[in-house]
Amino acid sequence: MTDRPPLQAAPRASGFSRLLLRRSIAFRLIVAVLAVELLSAVLVVALSFGYERHIHFRAFDVMLHGRADSILGAVQDAEDPDDHVMLDQNDLRVPPEDIYEVWDEEGKLLGRSPNWPGTANAKTTETGAEKGRPPGPSGAPPPRGEMLRMDVNGTPYLVLRMRGSRTVDPGEHGGKLRTVTILYGSPTSHLWHAIRGAVEFYAVGSVVLLLVTGPLIAWLLHRGLLPLRQLAALAARVSVDAWHFSPPASARATPELAPLTHALESVLQRLERSFVQQRAFVSDAAHELKTAVAVQKSSLQLLSMKRRSAQEYQAGLERCLADSLRLESLVADMLALARAESATPEGAPQPRVDLAACVRHVVAQLETVAALRQVRVDPPGIAAAGAVETVNVSVPPEDCGLLVSNLLLNALQHSPAGAVVEVQLTAEDGLARLVISDQGDGIPAEALPHVFDRFYRGDPSRTRNTGGTGLGLAIARAIVNKAGGTISIASPAASNLPGRGTTVTVTLPVFSAA
Repeated sequence: MTDRPPLQAAPRASGFSRLLLRRSIAFRLIVAVLAVELLSAVLVVALSFGYERHIHFRAFDVMLHGRADSILGAVQDAEDPDDHVMLDQNDLRVPPEDIYEVWDEEGKLLGRSPNWPGTANAKTTETGAEKGRPPGPSGAPPPRGEMLRMDVNGTPYLVLRMRGSRTVDPGEHGGKLRTVTILYGSPTSHLWHAIRGAVEFYAVGSVVLLLVTGPLIAWLLHRGLLPLRQLAALAARVSVDAWHFSPPASARATPELAPLTHALESVLQRLERSFVQQRAFVSDAAHELKTAVAVQKSSLQLLSMKRRSAQEYQAGLERCLADSLRLESLVADMLALARAESATPEGAPQPRVDLAACVRHVVAQLETVAALRQVRVDPPGIAAAGAVETVNVSVPPEDCGLLVSNLLLNALQHSPAGAVVEVQLTAEDGLARLVISDQGDGIPAEALPHVFDRFYRGDPSRTRNTGGTGLGLAIARAIVNKAGGTISIASPAASNLPGRGTTVTVTLPVFSAA
């Protein structure tokens, strides 16, 4: 005995998912839309933070370069024999919170702002500058535009360290080029304050937008789902006794609800037709059974009214036996019809039968009936299937025999003496086509639409004489429909055309292993 793998439990939904599943569609849509809006608001706030930071710091960088250039403009000739430079701070206009420092190329301090921090209270976080001072004369000058972060008495500063050039004594041999290093810094607290204010504006705006659009979305969804609620209310009124269903025009005009509306109408029409057919079938079956039982009861009562001779008792018993056989035939036909209309169980193997062999077998069985009624079947005997040797169709063998025998027996019973019943079987394009034609009186136009109805008899007296129950064609149609085929009846009498007879055409799909 082999070990079976353990069954894996289905994954359980989270508590929030179960809560959503128990809620209405409108609630789920509102939650989904608000969640998308909330996510969009978070993305907008994040993007606004990045954008505002970029804009403010870019403007701050331009401002630092402009003010550093003004410091460079204050570097003048020192008027000494070695042509050094000096920083003229008399005309400088620098904001009081800003700091600056200027060094020459030899590492000599030319000047600094009064609030320039000392080494104890200034701390740089940028490598390459020790406590805010540039490298010595032997070191390479820093590149133009290098940024340093400094912490001055607990206040963050962003410091620009740039290199500039001034020409001393331009009249003598083109002058001498002197290089200076300028450090200019400004606090960044106002930048972050402005960025924070902008981000707060976007965040508050997004929250207000959510608060305003939330109820609006709920109201719009409530209005948008009104046709669905109206459709559900009208569908709820349908019952076994009241099949009237008239969907609202709003449901028909809504593209999403139009297919559902058409499906409900189609389903309810089929259900109503099925209920009507079921009621008619029960009523007709009860009537037929009651008639058969009443006839049998009257025969027995007639025998018991007085003493009878042996011959009279024998005749009465024969009548009772005939009535019992007819009652048995009616019950058998009803069971056959119920079996033909029942659905095939899921997973059941697909039935298959050779329709040509079935036709030949039924023709052989009814040879005696044809001989008694002096009717000839053409082609007779084993050639009844024509030139077709084998045609497999998806019909159970028992139902196939019942289908062919009902149609052929019906043709024999309605054909006069000396008539010919033609049987043809062809197979083309994946379809098997069985045609049975007789030379009887035909079917009147008013009776032709009802020939497949249960217990329908165009001529009740004639049907009594033939022993029919009125279920033969109904059973044939049920068998053909279950196999996915079609059945039709044509009669010249129904179209007021010359000629007599009736032609029954059955089309069945050829069996496929797929």
